Amino acid sequence: MLYDMLSPVYDRINREINYRKWADFIEKILENHGIKNTTEPLLDLACGTGKMTIELASRGYDMIGVDISPEMLNAASCAARRRGMSDRILWLCQDMTEFELFGTVDAVVCCLDSINHLTTEEQVTKCFSLVHNYLSPGGIFVFDINGRHKFESVYADNTYVYDMKNCFCTWQNKYSKRKKTCDFYVTLFSKNGDIYTRFDDIQTERMYRIGELEKMLVTSGFEFLGAYSDYSFTTATDQDDRIYIVAKCLK
Repeated sequence: MLYDMLSPVYDRINREINYRKWADFIEKILENHGIKNTTEPLLDLACGTGKMTIELASRGYDMIGVDISPEMLNAASCAARRRGMSDRILWLCQDMTEFELFGTVDAVVCCLDSINHLTTEEQVTKCFSLVHNYLSPGGIFVFDINGRHKFESVYADNTYVYDMKNCFCTWQNKYSKRKKTCDFYVTLFSKNGDIYTRFDDIQTERMYRIGELEKMLVTSGFEFLGAYSDYSFTTATDQDDRIYIVAKCLK
């Protein structure tokens, strides 16, 4: 699995992301909708190495982190232990389209274009329906997607190379405008002692328009609250690189 393979270097590849500012944005959304000092947990869906999970836990929230990759969750658990946050976080290894919780949560966040990894509308709707099922009435769902510019200009048919300590990674993209998908062909060389081990995998993301996601959210029982292009709540368009979408659970 790609993300098992990338777990040791994932945070280094994404080192430009400011999780503190992103969490500030999420907290502002939650406060705007009356979710403050909640005693109910929050869910970080497709949490990866747990950077956002741990950041929110450090602000006093009890967190649940769900991810399909055991290796990403292991990295997350180790990071939480180093930060002294283990007692505030429950880690669950589950698929984002099939997850099960022990009860409801007051909010769900899903970061770093995880929704784009669901390549059919059926998968997206299944995920949204599960999120709705485990949200308390009035609960908030915050997620982000990659927009058209990201797919057509940043991803496109470009190749990226990451040369890091004890690791060398190439990321070759193949974009289909007709299918609105981008295939990522990833090769990773990881050093273990004096030997480099090679890993290869393929992953796909699909581009979704804001209107398409709004329709699927409404179908799944949500009120669409907005789509934003930045942490200042600027209204997004499909052309933006990263789009932040906010919805409220209706019961």
